[in-house]
Amino acid sequence: MLQFQKNLKIIMNFEPYPFEKLNTLLEGLTPNPDLKLFALTIGEPQFETPDFIQNSLKESTGLLKKYPKTAGESYLRDAMKSFVLKRFNTSLSDEQIIPTFGTREVLFNFPQFLLFDIENPVMAFTNPFYQIYEGATIASRAKTIHIDLLKENDFKPLIDEDELSSCNLVIINFPNNPTSSVLDIDELGVWVKLALKHNFVLLNDECYSELYTDQKIPSLLEASTHVGNTDFKNILVINSISKRSSAPGLRSGFIAGDKEILKEYMKYRTYIGCASPLPLQKAAAAAWNDEQHVAASRAIYNENFKLAKEILGVEIPKATFYLWIYVGDALEFTKKLYENYSIKVLPGEFLGRGEVNPAKGYIRIALVEGVENTKESLIRLKKALDEYC
Repeated sequence: MLQFQKNLKIIMNFEPYPFEKLNTLLEGLTPNPDLKLFALTIGEPQFETPDFIQNSLKESTGLLKKYPKTAGESYLRDAMKSFVLKRFNTSLSDEQIIPTFGTREVLFNFPQFLLFDIENPVMAFTNPFYQIYEGATIASRAKTIHIDLLKENDFKPLIDEDELSSCNLVIINFPNNPTSSVLDIDELGVWVKLALKHNFVLLNDECYSELYTDQKIPSLLEASTHVGNTDFKNILVINSISKRSSAPGLRSGFIAGDKEILKEYMKYRTYIGCASPLPLQKAAAAAWNDEQHVAASRAIYNENFKLAKEILGVEIPKATFYLWIYVGDALEFTKKLYENYSIKVLPGEFLGRGEVNPAKGYIRIALVEGVENTKESLIRLKKALDEYC
């Protein structure tokens, strides 16, 4: 055993999560004791999960005595399919959608499933990014290609067909975390055509699709149909109720699209033990079936963005609840903002990679509080920006 330990080699060299890096950056610093601390770092809605969702959960605890199915119960699949039909005018069969335990687990294990039998796999994803994309690439032993999101291109992905032609899996994320950029249906359609032309699987992480500020944001599924790929060959999307329903603890999401891929992925999922408990499925179905509570949350986020425009002079994004602001030395600014103004933000460079990190110099601000707290935090942020930038 000792000899084994000596020879043990760590092969999955994961980066610390951005919030761990932030804790390290702020270690030893003390926020201003005269001011209430605001944490504008994590994309977690700071509102109560609506009562009807909580009540559905409470009323379903008797179902804990039953094992849940990996494929999910029919009432949950039906609620998800109904959401996709109403929201994106796209009709799905049971074979084209799989309920999942949130979307983080999918983003981590789907690439491992898809790339398992491919020698020297290549995976690309937008940069900056949700760090689970990178973790999945490492776990899949895949070569990484970063698709940089730059201000000069309105934070939309630049297309390099030479690089894309070598890819097996491409993950895009629109509406985007952290830049808040969006792609219209024609822009998404271009990516569908690229996936078919170069035969890679294209997955869009659409977890912010319902947090739009004016016009509804299209799905990659809509774009696939728009360009004639009606069976969604090579096309997948994921979505979740975490943001739209202020219910990240329910861990309810789905993956939908190409039924040939999903058929085999469903087999894989039976082995990894990620079926959602039945009471959670009941509550999640209630959430997916209702739109009024989503509109109410969206109205709060829109008010927060209006405050940001009024106080900071920034443009209102088309979606998400993030501000992506250039401050120069983001690490130093983050420390001063914490010490002097009792506000936590996330330095953008923790969310990006590359010799020239496209996220360097930016901070990400999550406007997930109520209007009063948001106004106070933005006023302080404005003072800090005027003082240090």
